[in-house]
Amino acid sequence: MPKKSKSLCVDDLRHAEYYDMQDTFDELYQKSMNGEKFEDLMELILSRDNILLAYRNMKANKGSYTAGTDNRNITEIGQMAPDTVVEKVRFIVTGSQHGYRPKPVRRKDIPKPNGKLRPLGIPCIWDRLIQQCIKQVLEPICEAKFYNNSYGFRPNRSVEHAISKTYTMLQRMNLHYVIEFDVKGFFDNVNHSKLMRQIWTLGIQDKQLLFVIKRILKAPIRMQDGSTVIPDRGTPQGGIISPLLANIVLNELDWWVASQWEENPLALQGAKYRVIRTSEILDKSKGYVTMRRTNLKEMHIVRYADDFRIFCKTKEDALKTKIAVTKWIEERLKLEVSPEKTRIVNTRKRWSEFLGFKIKVIPKHHKYIVKSAICDKKAKIEEEKLVEQAKNIARPREKTTCLNEIRLYNSMVLGIQNYYQLATCISLDCRRFHRRVMTVLTNRLNTEKGCMLKREGGTITQSEKERFGKSKMIRYVAGIDQMIYPIAYIKYKVAMPKRVKVCSYTPEGRELIHTNLSLDKTVMYELKDDRSTNHSIELLDSRISLFSAQKGKCAICGEEFASARDVVCWLKKPKDQGGTERYKNMALIHRKYLPLLQNTFNDDLKALAKTLKVTAKTVSKINSLREQAGLIKIG
Repeated sequence: MPKKSKSLCVDDLRHAEYYDMQDTFDELYQKSMNGEKFEDLMELILSRDNILLAYRNMKANKGSYTAGTDNRNITEIGQMAPDTVVEKVRFIVTGSQHGYRPKPVRRKDIPKPNGKLRPLGIPCIWDRLIQQCIKQVLEPICEAKFYNNSYGFRPNRSVEHAISKTYTMLQRMNLHYVIEFDVKGFFDNVNHSKLMRQIWTLGIQDKQLLFVIKRILKAPIRMQDGSTVIPDRGTPQGGIISPLLANIVLNELDWWVASQWEENPLALQGAKYRVIRTSEILDKSKGYVTMRRTNLKEMHIVRYADDFRIFCKTKEDALKTKIAVTKWIEERLKLEVSPEKTRIVNTRKRWSEFLGFKIKVIPKHHKYIVKSAICDKKAKIEEEKLVEQAKNIARPREKTTCLNEIRLYNSMVLGIQNYYQLATCISLDCRRFHRRVMTVLTNRLNTEKGCMLKREGGTITQSEKERFGKSKMIRYVAGIDQMIYPIAYIKYKVAMPKRVKVCSYTPEGRELIHTNLSLDKTVMYELKDDRSTNHSIELLDSRISLFSAQKGKCAICGEEFASARDVVCWLKKPKDQGGTERYKNMALIHRKYLPLLQNTFNDDLKALAKTLKVTAKTVSKINSLREQAGLIKIG
């Protein structure tokens, strides 16, 4: 019997599937790849399906529950009817005679690890919804034009891919001179005029949309002291569309650096496509051989958001590249490069820092291999956080318990391990953390009756067993049924590169990361297009999710729904008892079973059940729903 293939799911792709937008995004991507211009995007941005999809994507983000200057969050939108939300978004954008005018952005300064403050700009919730609508439509257009070696805030790309590319540059391509660039206050200093021209160059030439984006950039900022500032540059960190705009700004830099070597016309001479493993790539090796006989500077860029590194073969190339790139950034992008923080590093002698890792190359078997660890500043910060939390385990803070403190510590351990496991020396760094934490716990949990830190004494979940089950460093606090995760029990993970074929906007590219729904989408789309006014946008969205989770079948009898008219959304805990129109409080049932869930005489219910020929198993499920609603079971 053939092995059943594992079902894959990417949340954003599933959401687009729910609202029948995936084909539209695919079409935008393909048109952008073909170099077409887009002069009428606002109709698509303000379409009903795109607005409902924007709500769906926004509510999945915890930040949507943070209020702006109007003190409102996503919960208020969720209580409104779908068409009311659609009409309000359209009115905000196009209804006023003055055009779109976003409300003031709330300024909030959050502390950075180095003691400085990072300014965040939190737009009002309706402005965030509009930004999400725009982002969904612009992203496939921009993805077709973005350079391959940028990895920040892009679908199917991550820190792991950036680190993998960095290792490849150093170890396989022997590009040991790294230029570490630092752009002063990048997000606060983006030139608006330059950005608008760059958007136009990408083919996004809808003047109404460009007007809206310009208004977003010019949105007033309400400072923490109550004053209001009108920005003349920068994109507010905290805005949904800001990361995409930042990538648009620096995409020009990516392509300029690439044009000096990787995409140089000489490199393309004699280039041929060939298959490596399962991916087809353009082999430019012959062109590179020719180019190395010239005086051209070899340079390669790896970028994650505004943090980027340029790799060179020789010190002379690195010195020339540093001057050229600095001048280009300042003249073309109107940004300032910090001369103090921008430096050239010979990784054969010193560490280079990137994305929280410190990286160098060391000789081994007549070649150089990568050695990496947590960078010193980050290591010190993470160590101090763990030690402080270990103290909280021994002496829980007010209004919390030892169990909650252990859970918080465990989440910190998982965060460090999951992020920094790409460092080759991760086990050495974590061993140092572990020694300090265990010293604190052992000393502070010592009592007259003995140490409260035990090797055994609690249960272990399956996921914990798979990850830490073989470790001898597991500890428990006496009387607490929750293990303290051993941070030193960690193994180096090989950083995997981004797979060439993976793409969210082509059917072939999605096959590797996402499995399409295998249910009747006709009924699901009927539910999506339901125009009845007696339910909220939250209920409509949760109902679609539940329809997918129940695989298009009734929660009581297990039969597939033939029509949206047959679907009834039953609230397990009724509204009059405090129940909400949320996913966890809902079940989709066939309309014919609705009478069996009414508060009526038991004999009548029995007779109706007999008429419907329900089985004992079905009656059991009905009784379960009746019990949750506070109704008497059918006897």
